Amino acid sequence: MGGFGDAYQPGVVGEGYPAGDGWVVAAHGELDQDTLNPLEAALTAAAGRHALVVLDAGSITFGDSSFLNLLLRLHHLTGLRIAAPGEQLRRLFAVTGADTVLSLHASVEDALAA
Repeated sequence: MGGFGDAYQPGVVGEGYPAGDGWVVAAHGELDQDTLNPLEAALTAAAGRHALVVLDAGSITFGDSSFLNLLLRLHHLTGLRIAAPGEQLRRLFAVTGADTVLSLHASVEDALAA
């Protein structure tokens, strides 16, 4: 392991960790086309190794259409579950209808148990 793909920007993507049968990736702050690359790398790598990937979204303060597009793409690659989305993300998912496609959960624990 190691290499350029592991150089995630601090504050955007936290350390990933194993949980149950899956892998949890925590993201923080504002996620848009300018900040999304580290999260995309972390989620894509996790999807390549795990059938279940949980995005801990509790510390994401903003997500735009490029963030939503990433989640929808990942949803087709792995069992993606979104944990603890805040008000702005819940609104984004509801307005776009993504809440009917993505697997949304109140907490990481709920997402892992689903």
